[in-house]
Amino acid sequence: MTGVGWLSGLSLQAHSLLMVGSFGATSVLLYAAPESPLAQPRNVLGGNVVSALIGVLSWQWLGDTWLAAALAVSTAILAMQLTHTLHPPGGATALIAVIGAGELHSLGWSYAFMPIAAGSVLMLSVAILVNNLARHRRYPQHWW
Repeated sequence: MTGVGWLSGLSLQAHSLLMVGSFGATSVLLYAAPESPLAQPRNVLGGNVVSALIGVLSWQWLGDTWLAAALAVSTAILAMQLTHTLHPPGGATALIAVIGAGELHSLGWSYAFMPIAAGSVLMLSVAILVNNLARHRRYPQHWW
């Protein structure tokens, strides 16, 4: 999370924008359960990005409403299942795209790439380094 905060400070005027709530849950999977299928790179990156795109679409279509929030989460779950990129924090990534502040909404489609894809890649990079320091751990279990 330190790396995500640092990247946010370098690249965005709103320093906290990259600190998306779903990254906390992603961190739990990456560092506490790295052997989980839900913590593998395809799932982390694909699940978060697919969910972010769906969240933005839901917000653009229905605005900041409970219906948009419900549609974003449920459609993100379906899309992650269909693409084999299930990542539970992706549901929150989609929800945040709908209920986020105006600053986040002003990002539009780029929300999926910065902060979501960039933050996911950074966290995956750190997870690869940290999880492979211990001899009894191997991360990732698979790339694709």
